[in-house]
Amino acid sequence: MEKSHEDNHQDSNQAQQNSKLADIPSIKWILLLAVIYTLYFAQSLIIPMVLTILVALLLSPLVTLLKRVHVPRSISSIVLLAMLAAPFTLIGLQLIEPAQKWAKLIPKVSVHLTQQVESISDAFEKQQNEELVKAKPPKKVGFFDWFSSDEDKPQIKPKESTSDVVNEHIKQGGMELVLEALGAAPIFLAQILVSAILILFLLIFGPSLFNAFVKELPSEDKRLKAIRLVSMTQAQLSRYITTVSVINLGLGLSTALVLYFIGLEDALLWGVMVGILNFIPYVGSVIGVLILTLAGMVQYGVNVAVLVPLGAYLALNMLESQVITPTVLGRNMVINPLIVMLWLLICGWLWGLSGILLSVPLLVCIKIALSELGVWKNWLRIIEAG
Repeated sequence: MEKSHEDNHQDSNQAQQNSKLADIPSIKWILLLAVIYTLYFAQSLIIPMVLTILVALLLSPLVTLLKRVHVPRSISSIVLLAMLAAPFTLIGLQLIEPAQKWAKLIPKVSVHLTQQVESISDAFEKQQNEELVKAKPPKKVGFFDWFSSDEDKPQIKPKESTSDVVNEHIKQGGMELVLEALGAAPIFLAQILVSAILILFLLIFGPSLFNAFVKELPSEDKRLKAIRLVSMTQAQLSRYITTVSVINLGLGLSTALVLYFIGLEDALLWGVMVGILNFIPYVGSVIGVLILTLAGMVQYGVNVAVLVPLGAYLALNMLESQVITPTVLGRNMVINPLIVMLWLLICGWLWGLSGILLSVPLLVCIKIALSELGVWKNWLRIIEAG
């Protein structure tokens, strides 16, 4: 009797353990959903923090180097951040006027292109109708057809033109985009200001905070691993961001020069947009093609001349993406294109345009961390599969 009681007790313990094990996957899914929920609704806080960490990792080696030659961290941090922000400020001031011009011109351009497409389609439809009339045999007139009046015949109502309605919708859509951009500008400027302040604090006080954190780790092996992880992440990420920024700067400047010599208006604006869009793999090139196609159609009309600026940009983009970037970065920064696209979609859904721009540097950080920590090796091999 006692033996059966012990068996029942063991069975109940086994059942409880099985139920706990069964709950583990559900707990993991709940935690994953909670993380996604937090990332989505806390984007106004997370985006400045991610931008802060990336810029701080980029500038931290330079601040440390200047510290060795007795330059205080506060002075070097302010100077480096000012040197980083000054070119963007000057370029932004130069682009205010053409950007405002195109913001007002986009609705009109959309209406004009719509009218041209409608005229082409109407002419094609008219030509088809004329060919059908010529091919149709003449109708024989009967005796009683002479006595029927036109009022007895079914009247065909003229087709109501929808061009005015379409044009009105396009104008409203363009104005909504402009208003949305103007509404988002204060938030964007506030995020930039907060990011700049956080970058300064992280560059000045971050190393002492990190050293205090390392001292609290329980073993020497973990301390060395933490120091190695941060130093390797700083070195590789700094190399990646610097290299990609220089390449994109070169692409933007060369595109602007080529478009200027071609004679395309606002060449500097298109060069800057091409350089910024090139931070977005694959998708940025497609958007660049669409923008330059629109700019060429506005200046040259719908004809073969549109292909000149478009072909120049495609040639430069192919040279950059197929020759220069793979040669400079090498195999260490190779990431599977499908993983990049999926990651772009996820970051774009979570954080919008800011997430798309920050997605690839963030993915590089994750790749470096997985490689240095030696964890999730299967996922690392999937990311690097080429």
